[in-house]
Amino acid sequence: MNTHRMLCFGRTDASGNAAIVVEDFALTESERLEFARRQDAPATVFLATDAAGDIVLDYYYPHTRSPLCLHATLAASAVLFERNPDSARIQFVTSMHRQVLEVERTDDNILIGLKPQRCPELNIDLAETAQLLRAKPIELMGMPRLASVGSAKLLVEVANQSALQALRPDLAAIAAWSRAHGVSGIYAYCRLADDTYAGRNFNHLEPHLEDAATGVAAGALAASLTRSITLLQGDALGQPCTLAARYLDEAVQVGGRATSSAV
Repeated sequence: MNTHRMLCFGRTDASGNAAIVVEDFALTESERLEFARRQDAPATVFLATDAAGDIVLDYYYPHTRSPLCLHATLAASAVLFERNPDSARIQFVTSMHRQVLEVERTDDNILIGLKPQRCPELNIDLAETAQLLRAKPIELMGMPRLASVGSAKLLVEVANQSALQALRPDLAAIAAWSRAHGVSGIYAYCRLADDTYAGRNFNHLEPHLEDAATGVAAGALAASLTRSITLLQGDALGQPCTLAARYLDEAVQVGGRATSSAV
């Protein structure tokens, strides 16, 4: 088994959201989840080539398998681009839903192409959402809404960065609500200036595993707002990250940096 630890979407070479990329493995699905549980990283991705020649990505958080994780996709892309320096494009297929991901490399970033996906049919309750976030309904801006580029997020706007950082949500309740409704957690965000936003992702059971960067949320937010955005995340965690999400009418590109990490 060959493993790589990567830092993704980091604003510097020393910051980013950690992901483990695993190659040359012979593990069952339950063994993959157990492996992911033992890692000090929010996500692990298993990379393999199937009989049809497709490069398949299978994503795991420490507590569950996931249909899509963009920072783990960024990590896998960086590993393959490093191995093939003349290559500028890669195509992946996700294991759970067979979603095709078109990835390209520019001078500074790796860009992952996505299309908006159908979300579960839900009646979103403002009071229930506030309860999950341990906030007052009046502290939320407008109605929460669902959006997806492959992993549905409940997007919740708050007034400002102070309110965002003050959130101490009920993580166990969010996980249970997400399982019941086929949603991949809550993404809380606020507008900073122009098309720049800050956000926090609540999709793990342990506070220390909070994402420093959440690519699927960046893509979902850009699709929901129907414009290109810059998303800042992870500053309060000591892992400052910047995610670029380009809105391209019927598609979105989510991009950022990825560097290897020995830690």
